[in-house]
Amino acid sequence: MDMWNDLLVTGVPLLDKAIRTVCVYLALAVLLRLAGKRELAQLTGFDLVVMLLLSNVVQNAVIGPDNSLWGGLFGAVVLLAANAVTVRLAEAVPLVGWWFKGKPTVLAADGAYIASALRRLGLRRSDVDQAILQQGGSSVADTQSVTLEPGGALLVRLRPEEENVSVGDLAEMRERLDRIERLLLEQASRRENTKGQAP
Repeated sequence: MDMWNDLLVTGVPLLDKAIRTVCVYLALAVLLRLAGKRELAQLTGFDLVVMLLLSNVVQNAVIGPDNSLWGGLFGAVVLLAANAVTVRLAEAVPLVGWWFKGKPTVLAADGAYIASALRRLGLRRSDVDQAILQQGGSSVADTQSVTLEPGGALLVRLRPEEENVSVGDLAEMRERLDRIERLLLEQASRRENTKGQAP
């Protein structure tokens, strides 16, 4: 009987648990926003340790003195619902979206790093260089711009002359070469015909 009591009877009122969960969710969202986009972009070993410890630190603030199965499941439902509401609110209200998501940060422009932006976000040049290599560039000099998006993704825009050739580009080039080849064949055929007609 005690086992079922421990599993199903919550140690705190459900309203208390709901308020705790929403408050901790909003506080963590604000703290992560203030910590910067780097937390999402490139998790270093230190960042990963912080994230893991953070979940353990706030656990008791969310569930309180409640170890019941029902209380934990209820907290999870409230957490997911709070996240769903926040995401939809951020999409519907631009000011809320800006506050929770932030805005893109330019890390490099016209082939040169912006040192103040890297310093402010705590990013290393080597991390950005890796993203440039993955996009087909060899260094920051090959880029038109490098931007850290609000979601943490690094967007690399290469200079036009450094961009990789797409399948569409190859198809267009093949079509042009075919036209040139047809024109050359037509001209060669005309020359042969005019030579054959000459006395």
